Amino acid sequence: MAFTQESVHETVEKQRAFFRTGATLDVKWRIAQLKKLKRAVLDNKRMLQEALYEDLGKSPLEAYLCDIGPIIVEVNEILHGLKKWAKPEKHFSGLMCFPSTSTRVYKMPYGVSLIISPFNFPVLLTLGVLAAGISGGNTAVLKTSSKSAASTRALKKLIADTFPPEFVTVVDGGHDVADMCLDERFDKIFYTGSPAVAKHVLEKASRNLTSVALELGGETGNWCVIRKDADLKDAARKIAFFKLCNAGQICININQIAVAEEVAEPFLAELKREFVRQIGEKPEDNPEYPKLITAAVYEKCERLTEEYKDRVVFGGTGNREAVRFAPTVIYPVSADEDIVKHELFCPILPVVPYKDAEVEALLGVIAEREHPLSMYVFTSDKKWARRVMSTQQFGGGCINEVCIHMMVKGVPFNGTGHSGMGAYHGEWGFREFTHPQTVLTGRTRFNLPLREHPYSGAAGEKKMKLLKRFER
Repeated sequence: MAFTQESVHETVEKQRAFFRTGATLDVKWRIAQLKKLKRAVLDNKRMLQEALYEDLGKSPLEAYLCDIGPIIVEVNEILHGLKKWAKPEKHFSGLMCFPSTSTRVYKMPYGVSLIISPFNFPVLLTLGVLAAGISGGNTAVLKTSSKSAASTRALKKLIADTFPPEFVTVVDGGHDVADMCLDERFDKIFYTGSPAVAKHVLEKASRNLTSVALELGGETGNWCVIRKDADLKDAARKIAFFKLCNAGQICININQIAVAEEVAEPFLAELKREFVRQIGEKPEDNPEYPKLITAAVYEKCERLTEEYKDRVVFGGTGNREAVRFAPTVIYPVSADEDIVKHELFCPILPVVPYKDAEVEALLGVIAEREHPLSMYVFTSDKKWARRVMSTQQFGGGCINEVCIHMMVKGVPFNGTGHSGMGAYHGEWGFREFTHPQTVLTGRTRFNLPLREHPYSGAAGEKKMKLLKRFER
């Protein structure tokens, strides 16, 4: 079915009518829908794995590790905590509000939500966000990526077999269909993708003053800083794993490494050794190594490799037919070069040497650029690492580790500025898809004339004294 503005509008209006029935306000009903979602993912695991292999060349294990398994973890966390999160908060109104003593904060759903998901984790970043939307009591229109066509087909079937379209439905197509969705009045928009497109989403949303959450990769990419006192073997092992994962097409992946020049050569030796150990001498021919999403991304890798061919110290080869490009290390690269001023989103890995004694100057350069989604440091100096991680601005990160901060239960995930706005996962996702609505219950007796005229003379003076006492 080819979507038109009329059909998209009809879809949104049907969801709005369903939302107004009040069915989604019932927390028990939401829990039942989340259980349906979990069961659907488990029952369709093979279909999803096959789709992820067709789109991105992900092996069944990587597909489960990175896309399918985390959805189950996310839904389980929501099921465990939703009743508590959704319960209205009770507050004492305070003396300024006397004789009222009771105020409640209700966690109200926004209504009809639009979830725009990317190609790189087309299952996780569609259904994981949907779980948050359902937990908050919203309906959802899912605009999936046209680049990951097999995953979109699988998601359309899974959703159609699980939920009625007036509650959840998938809208597929290119940028034209995305704009059709953005031209409609939604109550909440959650977009995952690039900062450039995010600006367009915000502009469209501003016409209806729609609440927006953005999960972005960051304009200038995520840094990994390796000090001279780091465990180089451990750092290389973890970085190699991470850069191989989804062939570098991950919003929290390392865009560039800054390594102390005192240990640059031994670190690079360890990194090369780890790439070979984990994926083999010719990763582009290894069927377990994921492929790039389009030929255009492959050509970008070829172009960058050619541009920096004199500094390619590992990789630089590819299999055009399989759309696989080997992890490619470029060294040395200056922090001022163009390749480290943009998010790469591919297996190219520039390495920037710096003097360990001048690490603070390096951190200053990083801080001057757009905030990254993630940051990673490797060092044995935990005090320095904690100071850096608590003063730099970024979405989230790790000390002596990579990526798994986003797997911790009970903590938020997202960036700031060019790397995003809002947050989700677990309770934070519930909060993102609900509005805290404060309601005070007044009384008909014992009301004081404190707030009423007159404000001058003896009465005014008495009221001023009372006001000052109530401020304490």
